Amino acid sequence: MLLIAGAVILLDQASKYLVRHNLALGEVYRPELWLSQYARLIHLHNSGAAVGIFPRLGNLFMLLAIIASAAILYYYPRIPGEERLIRLSMALLLGGAVGNLIDRLHQGYVTDFISLLNIPVINFADLSVSVGVILLCLGFWRREQRQKHQQSSADQGDEAGKEQTRGHHLALQVLLKATHNE
Repeated sequence: MLLIAGAVILLDQASKYLVRHNLALGEVYRPELWLSQYARLIHLHNSGAAVGIFPRLGNLFMLLAIIASAAILYYYPRIPGEERLIRLSMALLLGGAVGNLIDRLHQGYVTDFISLLNIPVINFADLSVSVGVILLCLGFWRREQRQKHQQSSADQGDEAGKEQTRGHHLALQVLLKATHNE
């Protein structure tokens, strides 16, 4: 977890550093490629939540990031090793939360710079959180499907066991009648 979260934090902070030092606030970088119509870099400050909503609640989002990070650190060791998708999602969530928390603590706002299509401008921490949430939902869904399958198999096994027990009882009754008639 710490390796993945650390990689996300490093990528996030390094990319934000490069943007802050190479693009003026509000400046847009459009590479002269066909890609520029779909993706560009723009240096923005975001004091709110993801994609700039609730701009006056920056301190609340800082507190939420601290609580979420603490919860992840607490629950992660309790997730079974075979739940790889859930463990990966938690690592991505931790890296994203801490990446943006560092910005809020040092600057009072988050540096956003990735502009894709018509989606609001984000950063690598936001992207990590988004992917982490999707993977977490998928991981819980897969866990639920496995549990349903295991329950169904157990129910079928119980039914087969009951049939076998009924068969044993019937055989025992026949045997008792046969021995009683002799």
